[in-house]
Amino acid sequence: MNGKQLKNSILQWAIQGKLVPQDPNDEPASALLERIRAEKAQLIKEGKIKKDKNETIIFRGDDNSHYEKLPNGEVRCIDAEIPFEIPDSWMWCRLRNVQYLLTDGTHNRPEYTEQGIPFVSVKDISQGHLDLSNTKYISLSSHKELSKRCNPQKGDLLISKVGTTGVPVIIDTDEPFSLFVSVALMKYFATYTLPKFLIYLINSPLVQTQVKEHTRGVGNKNWVLNDIYNTLIVLPPIAEQQRIVCKFDEMMPIVAKYNKSQKELDILNADISEQLKKTILQEAIQGRLVPQDKTEEPASALLKRIKAEKQKLVKEGKLKSKDITDSIIYKGDDNKYYEKCSNSITCIDEEIIFEIPTGWELTRLSNVAQIYIGNSISDNEKRAKYTHVSGREYIGTKDVGFDCSVLYNNGIAIPARYEGSFKIAPANSILMCIEGGSAGRKIAILDRDVCFGNKLCCFAPYIDISEYLFYYLQSPLFFDIFNSGKTGIIGGVSVNTIKNLIIPMPPYQEMQRITDQVKQTLASIMSR
Repeated sequence: MNGKQLKNSILQWAIQGKLVPQDPNDEPASALLERIRAEKAQLIKEGKIKKDKNETIIFRGDDNSHYEKLPNGEVRCIDAEIPFEIPDSWMWCRLRNVQYLLTDGTHNRPEYTEQGIPFVSVKDISQGHLDLSNTKYISLSSHKELSKRCNPQKGDLLISKVGTTGVPVIIDTDEPFSLFVSVALMKYFATYTLPKFLIYLINSPLVQTQVKEHTRGVGNKNWVLNDIYNTLIVLPPIAEQQRIVCKFDEMMPIVAKYNKSQKELDILNADISEQLKKTILQEAIQGRLVPQDKTEEPASALLKRIKAEKQKLVKEGKLKSKDITDSIIYKGDDNKYYEKCSNSITCIDEEIIFEIPTGWELTRLSNVAQIYIGNSISDNEKRAKYTHVSGREYIGTKDVGFDCSVLYNNGIAIPARYEGSFKIAPANSILMCIEGGSAGRKIAILDRDVCFGNKLCCFAPYIDISEYLFYYLQSPLFFDIFNSGKTGIIGGVSVNTIKNLIIPMPPYQEMQRITDQVKQTLASIMSR
């Protein structure tokens, strides 16, 4: 449970009457509602407010069911709306029952001025308090005109109703300001509904659930005034409201401390999981994760099979002959590592970071996989030719997740008539970002053929070693060497640099055991 969940739990206890003890001597909430109705009637009589023709009364029948009396005299059972039991001295009602004015800001965007009266929109209350430091301004004459219908004053309640909906704020300033349509203004009887209790009530799961259910539209969503009016709330006795506010305020520093500790623990757990993953992968590529079996075919045989597959591809015209001039890395009699390529032999001992087990081999990445980048698409081309059309899916950097996922259905595709201009990454190949802040960190195995972007690099193994290669590319060994080749913080790594990196190759059967063990171990770590 995080801090927000704990706070919501406490709010839920509060509005169910479980946070503080009840006092049988408290004047019941039914008396508060009677007084509110009397004061509203007086204001109507004085012509200060208009009568709410849709106001209803909620009561409990002799059969213990909850009923609502409508303005036309009709009575309907609303038990289906009542989510929990409340103390006998409390009342269920609608938000309209405790207010005498509910409106919203102007629906027309006014003419802004360099300075003047603040013009408040939803962004200025979305953090749970009124912030006038970054508002737009309107003239005093415009403010006076807007105030005839919507005049926010200190102590009134503001509620966000467009975009981020359901955020309540009590006005705590005497400074005049006007409102845009995205903010609702509610004037209520603070004598019978304490401001802080009202804030806690609206922030509670009871009201926030209704906010989500009744927020309408897509994109810039709207919680309309009529639905705000009809929001179901609880009303405790006024003394009980005060006890709830005091207790809640007393508990908030504890919740804040808990939230801080929980965040620190979450970060620690995530860091531990990441460190464990790195350790597992490093152990795997060094031959320390599973036991060796000397009876198994050595990795040299695996490299021969890869070379044979490349020769076959050359005969089929799918690969150029220069791509099969493999180098051979071996350990000399002087215990140093050398690389034989064509007729030359070079000492590469400084490139070798650790010793590999008997039966393993070292080779360059380019010897085991085709490695190439994709094609870029301009924004104009996307809009004109490649958006929401039939064709081969196109994967960009943003479509590869840090969790090794791929968003295939992203709305961008390459029709068959344009495919000849694009590189294709085949199923079971690996895509990895090689530019920007996510270079080396976004990586995934594909489950289908795709076209892909120029900031992604495809690793297409010549034989089925995709899973092992996938884990190697995420190992600390590869990541450190890869990043040492980056040009700047947001730079990239050239494909030729990547092709030249060394990969330790285990025997094929051991490779299968390694990938099985890695998958099993990582799944256990991630489920912690």
